[in-house]
Amino acid sequence: MIQSRTHTCNELKMSNVGECVIIVGWYENIRRVSKNLGFLQLRDYYGVTQVVIETEEMMDIVDSVNNESTLSIEGVVRERTSKNATLATGDIEIVPEKITILGKCQYNALPFEINQSKEADENTRLKYRYLDLRNPNVKEKIILRSKIVADLRNRMNELGFLEINTPILTCSSPEGARDYLVPSRNFPGKFYALPQAPQQFKQILMASGFDRYFQIAPCFRDEDARADRSPGEFYQLDMEMAFASQEDVFSIVEEVLPPVFEKYGVYKTASKAPFKHIQYTTAMEVYGSDKPDLRIDLLIQDATEVMADCGFGPFENQVVKAIVVDKFNATRKVIDKICADVEVQTGNKAFWFKLDENNELVGGISKFLVDKKEQVIEALGLKPGDFVGLTAGKKLVAQKTAGVLRKLLGYASETHMKQDCYEFCWIVDFPMYEIGEESGKLEFCHNPFSMPQGGMDALMNEDPEKILAYQYDLVCNGVELSSGAVRNHDPEIMIKAFELVGLGEEDVKAKFPAMYNAFCYGAPPHAGIAPGVDRMIMLITGEESIREIIPFPMNKNAMDVMMGAPSEVEQKQLEDVHIKIDITEEDK
Repeated sequence: MIQSRTHTCNELKMSNVGECVIIVGWYENIRRVSKNLGFLQLRDYYGVTQVVIETEEMMDIVDSVNNESTLSIEGVVRERTSKNATLATGDIEIVPEKITILGKCQYNALPFEINQSKEADENTRLKYRYLDLRNPNVKEKIILRSKIVADLRNRMNELGFLEINTPILTCSSPEGARDYLVPSRNFPGKFYALPQAPQQFKQILMASGFDRYFQIAPCFRDEDARADRSPGEFYQLDMEMAFASQEDVFSIVEEVLPPVFEKYGVYKTASKAPFKHIQYTTAMEVYGSDKPDLRIDLLIQDATEVMADCGFGPFENQVVKAIVVDKFNATRKVIDKICADVEVQTGNKAFWFKLDENNELVGGISKFLVDKKEQVIEALGLKPGDFVGLTAGKKLVAQKTAGVLRKLLGYASETHMKQDCYEFCWIVDFPMYEIGEESGKLEFCHNPFSMPQGGMDALMNEDPEKILAYQYDLVCNGVELSSGAVRNHDPEIMIKAFELVGLGEEDVKAKFPAMYNAFCYGAPPHAGIAPGVDRMIMLITGEESIREIIPFPMNKNAMDVMMGAPSEVEQKQLEDVHIKIDITEEDK
């Protein structure tokens, strides 16, 4: 049976007064005045309309069902005596002649009030996600997501990109995270893997003669959740361009993203092309992060030399970084909170002192600097009233800790952080290789498919740790939206690049057979990127948790509490795919 309606619950206006109409939706609530008078709110996908119950017959029908039941109401539109400017239909109401129950809510009590669902425990919200999504404030984020994705798709089409869907069942590939594996029924002991990214397929498309590819690509990684990362499944605006350079990719992204952010974002201004380019080493030195928030204008200075031999233990034989904040009038309580938050986030301490209006060093570690006051003032360029935050440790530790301190000081400052804008930048010139913290051996720093700057000559003749890659990250407001690269399309250069990390030609052929073989038949230079759709929408909507903009997200433990996944399966299903479960007590 197809339910009919003449109007939605946000359509009826004064021009409809006197008309007989049919509306359908969820019975949200009723304000009772007497046994035969009440004001019922009916809500559908589009809005809310008031229905005036004026007879005992109609009230009996309403009393026979619980809130959130679905109803069809046929009646006459009339002007409201008490109008509601907050509703699109606030000038009118409907006097029902017929109320039909379409779907009963079986429960007297709901797990939470629909319009207050965001105040409920997250696991409760996710368990009853179908109720949570009825909340207009929750639903509007999913509607906005659909609009943004459609806009991104249209912009890519207009720029000549062809949308191609790549396989979901593929082979396991070392992409840097754990795979989700799918056992094969027809090939005992062998597995498919869900793609961590369409990386190899999109590069093979370039070798296949397609010039510009994109898709809103689902990606699957067995990772732990974070506020800005959903475990399990996520989506990215995946794109690749043949015969393209790094700058070609930049120009496309700079044309596509800012208008979308400005059109839909909580902030209405975004960086204009070209975005600022920051070398990786500069980003770490000046901002303490490879994803700097450029809304904050504070910069990190090196204070190692001037702080040497000051007698403060944590600075001895360590790199010291300083952040100077002028006119920082925070209380001691605020300063202590910032230092405590730095330690929570990094595991390392932050220190501080001030230059007061009398040109004296005060507070924090100032007593260790009394004998070096003039050198400190000169080295850091201090003026009366300046606050100085400090970090120390090995170089990378000092940098990263200073990066967190810089961000917290920027957030706490009234004058050093721009408001209401999206600040984009490119982080470029990443190292091709690094020494692994755990292995102590040379490893790829980022994407192993990146083209080394200098090509074969660099691989043959330069110190591997000094070789840079055509690798770049897109950053917005301190959030990394994507990594991308000019790809290594030359089989000989690829073999040499992998040799430096201890993998020979046979290893490359075994791990990436299709892509390697495709490149042996004449591959074009190509480059690409894949901004995360979920993270973009999180920034656009101003949400702090990525789960707010995903229709059916997993919880922090990678569980779908609504559907009950992951779940046990029947023994027959395991036998069909040749799987035997061996769980120890420690695994439980």
